Amino acid sequence: MPVTYAIDPDARMVRTRCAGKVTLPEVLDHLQQLRDDPVCPDRLDVLLDLSDADTWPDRTQLQTVTYELAQVRGKLRLDLCAVIATRDVIFGMLRMFEAMTQDYFRDIQVFRTAADAETWLEARRLLP
Repeated sequence: MPVTYAIDPDARMVRTRCAGKVTLPEVLDHLQQLRDDPVCPDRLDVLLDLSDADTWPDRTQLQTVTYELAQVRGKLRLDLCAVIATRDVIFGMLRMFEAMTQDYFRDIQVFRTAADAETWLEARRLLP
């Protein structure tokens, strides 16, 4: 499956991985699954790993995902979001996503490496 996730309810963290050819319906389905997952706490930090994704979204798709994030907010508060994007084109598109979704996260940032994303998340989690 192109979009997989694991929730750590104690840490209030979801780790989502997109691999291969990822489609917009798969991303939207993931958001619905996350919202409806009984293990999911009402507040989460997100680590989104796109390092193995072979496809990338266009601006319209990013706008659709942004709209769906607004809908998810009714049940789920997404706090911090660290995105791993190793490919230049995906990194650039997700920087645009960062700007588009800044109202839906306490903070969101895109990184080139998993280590940088993890370090940022840990540091930001310590701040109020």
